[in-house]
Amino acid sequence: MPPFDFSRLRRFPDVEAPNLQGWDATDELLVREALATGIRGDEIAVIGDEYGAITLALTDAGRHGIRVHQDLVTGRRALAHNAAALGPAGENPDEAASDRRVGSRHAAGGPDDPGFAPARPAFTSHELEPALLAGARLVLLQLPKSLAELEEIADAVARWAAPDATLIAGGRVKHMTLAQNDVLARCFQTVTPQRAERKSRLVIAATPKRMPEQPPFPVRAEHPEFGLTLCAHGGAFAGAGIDIGTRVLLGVLAQVPTATTVVDLGCGTGALAAAYALRHPEAQVTATDRSAAAVRSARATMQANGLADRVRVMLDDAGSELPSGAADVVLLNPPFHLGASVHEGAGRRLIDAAARLLRPGGEVWTVFNSHLDHRRALTRAVGPTEQVARTPKFTVTRSIRRG
Repeated sequence: MPPFDFSRLRRFPDVEAPNLQGWDATDELLVREALATGIRGDEIAVIGDEYGAITLALTDAGRHGIRVHQDLVTGRRALAHNAAALGPAGENPDEAASDRRVGSRHAAGGPDDPGFAPARPAFTSHELEPALLAGARLVLLQLPKSLAELEEIADAVARWAAPDATLIAGGRVKHMTLAQNDVLARCFQTVTPQRAERKSRLVIAATPKRMPEQPPFPVRAEHPEFGLTLCAHGGAFAGAGIDIGTRVLLGVLAQVPTATTVVDLGCGTGALAAAYALRHPEAQVTATDRSAAAVRSARATMQANGLADRVRVMLDDAGSELPSGAADVVLLNPPFHLGASVHEGAGRRLIDAAARLLRPGGEVWTVFNSHLDHRRALTRAVGPTEQVARTPKFTVTRSIRRG
């Protein structure tokens, strides 16, 4: 069988650029290590597979029934697109194409044939939940950026996977720290870093420890200066705190007009949506984020602030499932990182999304790092843009949607 062609993977619908690709050497090392174990696909769980490189390389090698968790909805959609383009299509595989690629997955004949076995899907997608890990003997992980996210994942593996489960985590050497080993050691008896290859390294954690009855997440923090309680799962940006940019926009929230329909685009833990809903009980507020950890956090935040029945929280990419031209106000704190890369593409996608969501005359209130050229982008995509507030690091603007 020829080696898997990683170069065919795309990032779509995530940002694509010449300096961005859909896999790295860590993916290749994790796949090689997984195949060397000989463990069946239905005993493998994959976490953090950004664009499907690990999952699709394993299914290409004949491992089926793999369970996958990707935090970002863009990653989930990229995996589906790549699966359709390369062959197997995950939950709804093209049997003929898949069988040609990896050999027959079931005996000829029908259900009454003694040799018949129903085909297994190449992979199935899950949230970070018991169904993802139950019975898994091998868990493959692209190391997340935050230690809190790693802690929640390691706890979940130790808590729900098979008693003899092994977690193989990998990352780019320049982003790895000894603190990551310490986090893994809280949940596993042995943690063994491997030799670096091609600027990537694997860490093997084995023999799960017994976890406390209460999971460590979500965490909760009170913010009396804004009248808010925030909750956060491990993968949520800034945890249960309030990041500096959001804090600046919260400081001028009283100036945002009363509106009927409001969207918090890229909501994180839901601070802006919750604060606006508390100030304007008549408003219909929707909070949306592409991160499953953020959405779980925002829902917990709404529950903690008595807003669960008033604020809708959605897992979505740039408001793609919301109607165009229906929002009176969009609240926006766009990111300027894509994974570990500094890139304005994610912020520009959200600015374009805000323009699409707003009705003519509607307003987008944006906070961004002052060194970014977002004001020009807002003027071009939305309409006239004015500065409302500025700190040494952040700028808040108000943009009015052209008719």
